Amino acid sequence: MEKFLSKNAKILVILATILGALSGPLGRAITAPSLAIGFWRQTLAIPFFAIPVLFNKEKRTQLLNLKGDSLKWTVVAGVFLFLHFTCWFNAVKMTNISSAAVMASLHPIAVIIISIAIYKRKIGIKPIIGIMVALVGAAITAGFDYTQLTSGHFKGDILGLLTGIFMGIYYAIGDRVRDKVEGSVYVLVLFFVSWSCFLVSMIASGTSFFDYPASDWGMLILMTIACQIGCHALNNLCLGYTDSVYVSAWGTSEAVFSIIFAYLILSQLPTKWGVMGCVIVIGGLLYYVFNSKDYK
Repeated sequence: MEKFLSKNAKILVILATILGALSGPLGRAITAPSLAIGFWRQTLAIPFFAIPVLFNKEKRTQLLNLKGDSLKWTVVAGVFLFLHFTCWFNAVKMTNISSAAVMASLHPIAVIIISIAIYKRKIGIKPIIGIMVALVGAAITAGFDYTQLTSGHFKGDILGLLTGIFMGIYYAIGDRVRDKVEGSVYVLVLFFVSWSCFLVSMIASGTSFFDYPASDWGMLILMTIACQIGCHALNNLCLGYTDSVYVSAWGTSEAVFSIIFAYLILSQLPTKWGVMGCVIVIGGLLYYVFNSKDYK
């Protein structure tokens, strides 16, 4: 598995982006509240990593020996993953999926800021220009939701923006932790911390654990396989072989696939401004990708 990931990490990141785009349409279609969606998709995903880690002596030893900064920052990343999911599932229920997806796609900005300020990486002027173009696109997409404040669209756009910020922080943390912690061990602890946050939130808010229609459970299973395992877990595994800038930058194209899936699953057509903003965001961030370098 390690050799396969090492050889194909960059291609797998693109696959993860496509699978992750299902999260918006499915999150919108599921009638369960946002906390329940986050709780159950991680509850269903954790065994896929707990079993291979707990039944492998070497990985089990790594898990038991996880401590110090590696443990601390993995826990912090798990909290930000929880915040990312919470904002995202609320955003897709409150605004147009294309708008939420584009706003969430701005997570490379957080990664870039952390990379420059904390990791002391040198980012050239061309990548910065790409980021600025993407910001313009996001402003176009979200800005035209100001006319729909009464229906909560603008609040959903803000939650979408927070989704991207929290994702960028958790990817940037994973960039460094994965250099020291084996992939499946990191993902298991990361997901467990996020799951624990959802469990506490579910209990504190009195949210039902089981009172949902059969269709919700089917979509939760699909979301777990495609988005939790196929996207988030795969991206975190790939962080050991490529850097968070690459992973986060390619994640911006998720907005395009979200629009496609929103149409196929929900028959939700994006506005012309949403399409225009999406094109500008993706164009700007792809320009960034083509003018930057991998730091691993």
